[in-house]
Amino acid sequence: MNRTIAIGDIHGGLKALIQLLKRIEITKNDKLIFLGDYVDGWSDSANVVTYLIKLAKQNSCVFLRGNHDDLAEKWLKTGELNEQWLQHGGQTSIDAYRSFSSEEIKEHLRFYSQMVDYYIDEKNRLFVHAGFTNLRGPEQEYHNTGFYWDRTLWEMVLSLDTKLTKDDDFYPKRLLLFEEIFIGHTPVTRIGEDKPVNKANVWNVDTGAAFKGKISALEVASKEIWQSDPVHILYPNENGRN
Repeated sequence: MNRTIAIGDIHGGLKALIQLLKRIEITKNDKLIFLGDYVDGWSDSANVVTYLIKLAKQNSCVFLRGNHDDLAEKWLKTGELNEQWLQHGGQTSIDAYRSFSSEEIKEHLRFYSQMVDYYIDEKNRLFVHAGFTNLRGPEQEYHNTGFYWDRTLWEMVLSLDTKLTKDDDFYPKRLLLFEEIFIGHTPVTRIGEDKPVNKANVWNVDTGAAFKGKISALEVASKEIWQSDPVHILYPNENGRN
């Protein structure tokens, strides 16, 4: 069976990612769609990228760009230090790259440069780190940074009147463009959940791995869910993101 599996935010938790993939029992026939934020949080940020580069040689993989990946790439390319980035996990990525050679960093920069802002599969399912705002769809988005920063898509479905149907005039036009939408970026732990959450036709797969949560995966057809242990348990001497 060929499965398509969406994997939520990782934030440097390589031990948890490896554990998760073992629980999924991935095969070479599985397509893996990573929803972004591979770095910033736990000490294995750079090692996560190395692992994903190798994984892509075995499996069909799609790597979406997360906001933390974008900030880390800018630092690797230019040395640009964003104070907010440092406060929200960036320092762990800086520390993680200290032992990497210039050749290894070049390989990582190729990986960062090849990440995509969004992906639409053959069944008209959208995968994006954060969301999009243009009513005509992501192809018409004015600023690509919204794909990995904007939270309004998730905020919109959280506030949506559950009585509204797709035929109602006030049903959000953005949601009509796709069969389903899969995102990360905003941990569902903020609304008291610890598994991927479905609102309208949007699935949020970020279960707070950067903090006290787990890394989660979702088979997009069957909606089967797999999870790692809480990542902080696997890194007992670290704080993750505060």
